[in-house]
Amino acid sequence: MALWARAQQLPQESLQKVRAIYGEHFPIEVRHCLATWIENRIWTQEPEEQQRFFVEELVQELQTHAELMLSPELFVTKMKLIEASNLFRRQYSHAPHELYTYMRRCLALEMDVIQNAMGAPYIAQPQTERKYSELITGLQTVRQKVNMATEEIRSLQANIESFSLQYHECLKNKGHINYIQQSGPLTAERRELEACLRVQVEEMERKLNASVAQINQGQMELVDHMKENISTLRQLQSQVLDEELIKWKREQQLSGNGVPMQSNLNTIQEWCELLADLIWSTRQQVNNVARINSKTIVELRQPHLVEMLDDMSKQVTSLLSTLVTSTFVIEKQPPQVMKTNTRFTATVRLLVGGQLNVHMTPPRVTVVIISEQQAQLLLKSDTQSGRGKQPVECGDILNNSGCMEYQPTNRQLSVSFRNMQLRKIKRAEKKGTESVMDEKLTLLFQSEFNVGGGELVFQVWTLSLPVVVIVHGNQEPHGWATVTWDNAFSPPGRVPFAVPDKVTWIQLAETLRIKFCSATGGDLSEDNLRFLGEKIFRSNLPINPMELNGMTVSWTQFCKDALPERNFTFWEWFYMVVKVTRDYLRTLWCDRLIMGFIQKKQAEEMLGKCPPGTFLLRFSDSELGGITIAWTGEGNEVFSLQPFTSRDLMLRSLADRILDLTQLQFLYPNIAKDDVFSKYYTKPENEMLKNGYVKPVLVTTLPPYMSSSPAYAHSPDSHRNTPSVHSSYFSASTPAQTESSFMDSELFEQIRAFEPEGFDDFDYFGGNVAMK
Repeated sequence: MALWARAQQLPQESLQKVRAIYGEHFPIEVRHCLATWIENRIWTQEPEEQQRFFVEELVQELQTHAELMLSPELFVTKMKLIEASNLFRRQYSHAPHELYTYMRRCLALEMDVIQNAMGAPYIAQPQTERKYSELITGLQTVRQKVNMATEEIRSLQANIESFSLQYHECLKNKGHINYIQQSGPLTAERRELEACLRVQVEEMERKLNASVAQINQGQMELVDHMKENISTLRQLQSQVLDEELIKWKREQQLSGNGVPMQSNLNTIQEWCELLADLIWSTRQQVNNVARINSKTIVELRQPHLVEMLDDMSKQVTSLLSTLVTSTFVIEKQPPQVMKTNTRFTATVRLLVGGQLNVHMTPPRVTVVIISEQQAQLLLKSDTQSGRGKQPVECGDILNNSGCMEYQPTNRQLSVSFRNMQLRKIKRAEKKGTESVMDEKLTLLFQSEFNVGGGELVFQVWTLSLPVVVIVHGNQEPHGWATVTWDNAFSPPGRVPFAVPDKVTWIQLAETLRIKFCSATGGDLSEDNLRFLGEKIFRSNLPINPMELNGMTVSWTQFCKDALPERNFTFWEWFYMVVKVTRDYLRTLWCDRLIMGFIQKKQAEEMLGKCPPGTFLLRFSDSELGGITIAWTGEGNEVFSLQPFTSRDLMLRSLADRILDLTQLQFLYPNIAKDDVFSKYYTKPENEMLKNGYVKPVLVTTLPPYMSSSPAYAHSPDSHRNTPSVHSSYFSASTPAQTESSFMDSELFEQIRAFEPEGFDDFDYFGGNVAMK
């Protein structure tokens, strides 16, 4: 991504710092309008002798950009660019090196602000920047050629008008000759006049013949130039739409899995606007030449010119149609896991709307939800013979219509649907083991645009990324499995919404890593990924990394088949690990205090060699979204606490629970727990509540038998050999509470208010609170 594009995505505070960098000697308007040119021109230090023409080139770029700003909304910016070009010429013409160095220093300061805000160094991508530079150069070159064609048309029209005057003058002289011949006897004077006129007519015909040849040659050269311009515009448009815009759409899809976006839609809009301006100008040029040719005299009309111009008009109109329909994009996708009767938003944008003045008659956009099959039929009918019949809706959406609005400040024509709601859904018939969470639907956005004052009318539509509709929260994990797989592995140019049934482990591992990292802020190591690979392949033995990367994972293995001796799938287990880490363990994971992805047997072997009191934190194999504490007891026996889930961690944080348990002394291998966990301990309250009561505190303890008897309770799971210890809580301010006293307490009311629906899943016994 270009440096300026990243700067525009900074938070407001950092953006103000960037704004402060630019002033009178380097206006921010220049930085914005010439962002790509400036970065390509001065990104790499040039020898001083090559900087001699820097001011001239910069001024030329500014003037070219200013000439293109024809909209009244851009008048102030246009004036700023003109003032800047005059300033640069006046102050730096004799010292281009000073301006080059100053602008380079400003970019360095801007980069520092971006790095500080992002927390990571900005790395330019030379190949990408070079490609963008070539694209801009191509657009500027064809713009110059289009301007030259405009001058050629003016010259052609002037030559034809001049020819017409001479032609009619020649006809007039011929008429005089005929009149002399037919008006009576030829006297010597009349013969002399006739001879003089004949000489003039011959000279005029000679010149007219030369003019005809010149005009015909000029017409053909002009047509060749316009053909060349159309061909170049087609290539540039293909680069923008088929490469850059498709890349942006793919990045948008991957961002649903947590991949950071690199492309910038505003930059793509600038290219599309320039293309729209050039294509529209070329279309007008073709029409002007056709009009001139139709009004000229018969002697100047070439037999095949009308057909050539008609074909060129169709080509350039087709280019414009492709540009308009392709730049109707969904800037903000609707949620890909969509719950019925829940409000959701989406934003649609027409990238060339401002340039083509579409907003003069604001178009209305409607939204419907259709099935995967309807999406396939829509695409097929549109490809074969234009827009077919209206697709069948498979649900009802409230607030599904809105007018596009134009924002002059950023030249964006868009509509934001802020209060849409899916009221009901009609499901397709299921086959085999398919569930409703496997069904992929899509939102169809439709509109109609008038361009050129109604001269051209375009019917446009675009499909959202596939969405999974759920009616209950417990369907969410499987819904996200469908979406995650589709986002990660959908092939380019696919039929909606085909996706491979199998992928290699290395592909899936990267998807899981990005998903985990984007949700929690912490990465997964190679060991973590190897653990996940061994888990999904149901292997009790380590797998060679090279062999593991080449193994294939099926969709069924990913989220259909239950793990051995479990009632949940791999995806459900991973999804709940991500959820609990994101909500309650983020800081501990990022500080690498949680080992997490480690097999129980391996944890036992590691702790068995450590002194008593050594512990580690690992994600439970048997409890969805559970994290357990394994520690070494007396005699090097290894124990594991019953896993803590989100509901436990909502009551008391994991760090506070570690503080509560005096049996835990050292985080594996030998780090004193207070050295790493103390900053996460909750500070005790030293004052009474405002109502005069003392607030009770829940404290985690081990059962009394842990200190008096070696007979520990074992896990009901026969494959888990480590004794599993049930922890409990008691109030630090009072004796252990009874069930009734706890349920009457203020803490109980606070918990109940926090999650009233889930309180039926708690059990109260003997003053202890534990999740069933």
